[in-house]
Order: sequence, then structure tokens, then C-alpha cells
Amino acid sequence: MRYVPLLALIVLLGCNGKKKYHPDPQEVSLDTTVYGGLLKFQKELNKTFRNPETSPLPDRYRKNFEGLAFFKPDTNYRVKARLVRTPDAIPFLMPTTTSRKTKEKVYGIVHFELNGNEYELELYQNSGEPTDAVDENYLFLPFLDATNGEETYAGGRYIDLSIPQGDTIVIDFNKAYNPYCVYNKKYSCPLVPRINALPIKVAAGVKMFVPN
Repeated sequence: MRYVPLLALIVLLGCNGKKKYHPDPQEVSLDTTVYGGLLKFQKELNKTFRNPETSPLPDRYRKNFEGLAFFKPDTNYRVKARLVRTPDAIPFLMPTTTSRKTKEKVYGIVHFELNGNEYELELYQNSGEPTDAVDENYLFLPFLDATNGEETYAGGRYIDLSIPQGDTIVIDFNKAYNPYCVYNKKYSCPLVPRINALPIKVAAGVKMFVPN
């Protein structure tokens, strides 16, 4: 996860830093290449959580940690979006779960179709002081959806993206993950703007965390 990759980094920057910051039966679409990539993503995420050097989990949770709960990979939730850049957007301070705020700007608006309907979300780029820990190509996509508070964290989830060369970008909701403050209150995580609330269930990615 770019927004929360290393424990030491997150302690300094909260959840903002370099990532390198279905209830009803339905047909699940899978592509073997994409599916393999998603399984690798899940494996690497679990590896991060098991490692005491990188895990956001307190020791009392990490010692019994067996793995995060994920929705089944479903490529219906992997969409190609049209990106409309907003170069004149004014930077703003995004509130977090603590008193700190992160300086962000709207990099662009993504327009996409999901389950037969059209939606749009804002993409954010950190505009604070440049550091070696910040990837200048990193884009932050926080979102809310109708699973929040039931199957997923009530405060929404994040997706890490990179600036594309063209005007399209792939958004894979199967790679949606929880802010680190879900696991440990010492982290400071950006709050998802209400404008990025989807009125549908996104049954993909990481589910709600329940300690063992």
C-alpha cells in the first residue's frame, strides 16, 4: 500500500506516504492473469501484517494474526476509467483521524462504469513539501460505499494508483484496503471526502477487520 507501506514511515506521515498514503448470488468474472496478480497482492499484504517491522497491528493482535479477510477476487470490479485532469485545482487541507491534516490537491476526476451504471470519483495527489518518502507519481483514491459499517470499515477504504501516461486509468477495487488507523489508533489517516461516496456496494478488496 502506498499510503501506508512501512511502519516507520507511517509513524512520521500517518497514512500519507510513499507506496512505493456480494450479499446476493452473482456471476464472478475472473481472468487468470489478473486473478494471479490479485492473489499476489493479498499474499504480500498479509506478509506485511505479519512482519513486526512493517505491521500496523499491535503485538496483541499480530501474534494471533492468520490473515486479512478479503472478498473473492472479481474482475467485474476492475474498471478502465476515463481520467479528466484538473491542473488548476487549488490545494486544500484534508482532515484526518487525528488533529493533523494533509495537504492535497485534486489531480483529476475519474469517470467509469460499474455494474451497468456511471460513476465518478476524485483522485488526489499530495502537494505538501516534497521528500524522499513521497512518490511524485502516486495518486490517492479514497472512497466510501454501501458496504461500509457492515462488511467493511465504516470510514471507507483506499486504493493506490500511479499517474498514467494517457487519459485512461485502471481502477481495481479488489485492491481496496483499510486505513492503518483501523488496526491501531496511533496512526493518522485521511478521512474520505463525502464527494467520493459511491451509492452501491463494492464487494471487493479488504473486509472489516475482526481481531482473532
